[in-house]
Amino acid sequence: MTRRQISIASLRGLGAERLKLLSVLTLGHFFVHWFQQFYPVVLPSVKAGLGLNDVQVGALNSARQLTNGTLDLPLGILADSMVRHRGLILASALASMGTAYFLMGIAPLFIWALLGAGMVGLGTALWHPAASASLSNTFPERRATALAIHGMGATISDTLTPLGVGLLLVTFPWEVVVGFQLVPALLLGFFVWRSLAGLFTDSGSRSSTSTQTREILDLAVNPLFIGICVATAFLQVGRVVVITFLPIYLQEHLQYSPFVLGVYIALLHAMGTISQPIMGYLSDRLGRKAVLLPSFMALGLLFALLAVAAPGIQLGLIISAIGLFFYTLINVTNAAVMDVAGSKIQASSFGLSSFATQVVAFPAPTVAGLLIGEYGIHSTFLMSGAFVILGGFVLIPLRLYRGTRG
Repeated sequence: MTRRQISIASLRGLGAERLKLLSVLTLGHFFVHWFQQFYPVVLPSVKAGLGLNDVQVGALNSARQLTNGTLDLPLGILADSMVRHRGLILASALASMGTAYFLMGIAPLFIWALLGAGMVGLGTALWHPAASASLSNTFPERRATALAIHGMGATISDTLTPLGVGLLLVTFPWEVVVGFQLVPALLLGFFVWRSLAGLFTDSGSRSSTSTQTREILDLAVNPLFIGICVATAFLQVGRVVVITFLPIYLQEHLQYSPFVLGVYIALLHAMGTISQPIMGYLSDRLGRKAVLLPSFMALGLLFALLAVAAPGIQLGLIISAIGLFFYTLINVTNAAVMDVAGSKIQASSFGLSSFATQVVAFPAPTVAGLLIGEYGIHSTFLMSGAFVILGGFVLIPLRLYRGTRG
């Protein structure tokens, strides 16, 4: 039997319903990340159009991070408590993001941009706990691999979206591009809701509210869970600062057009399409730390190199290398968290870890904006690299899942 035949037989062995769930969630994740990746590409246009300073730009991303971080836990608990309604929860994520951009487009004022940024965070919080928990429960023997395939939908979108948005921004006024996002968001939300209808009817036995609360509290004080969250928080600090100020650096400091900006942002994610399934598979087979520790160190170094890279090919190569780890590491840290959590609190564990990490990360863009005023924009990349490397050191003593599944 050839390798291709083995792969096809393996997929058929997963069952039609499991494959449909994985397919719809991966496709939905593609569209979620259209709206997420839309944000950094349009951000320089929003900054120029509204006359914002660097601190206000940082505040926009801080609002997005704060909303995402604070709502991930309650919406994760909701997704665990209302398994039958996960399709509706996932569909509302897309509707929320479309509404966010509609508000930014029709009322170009900082306060509306701030509200819109927060609603983008709400959409993220509605999608990820419910989707990740559904995959984790459905594929317990291939948890990181399933999350990685789900993540591939995101990285393909992250690669293509900046190019598409860049073209739109050089063709139409930014207010029109932003405001129109409501239409596809509502249509895509309806598609996800209808496609997932019936897949969550068999939710199995549910824990009582008191049991669920006790399991969440036990998880919150678990030293292994805390260690993973601290490392992930440092990773998120680095990621959110880079995704906030790399577009500003490219367009304002290097004078690139919106389309060229889109090309560079696409490079930031392109390699993740290849690395995600590989690293997910390796972490399932060899253990989480075998993938996480060297990847943290490599990503931290690459972030720091952004500060000294020459514009052009050298900068493009470094951004492409960052793409190997930029999104992939989040999938593996999520799998590490769900390894620790019980089967009935998978969405809650995602929400709890996200709350812990995002609350730490949300001030980072604003702090980075202040650093720019004192030391220049390159200081933000050095800050990002230092935090990610520190997160790698936090991982060293942790006894993570070691890869004993077949």
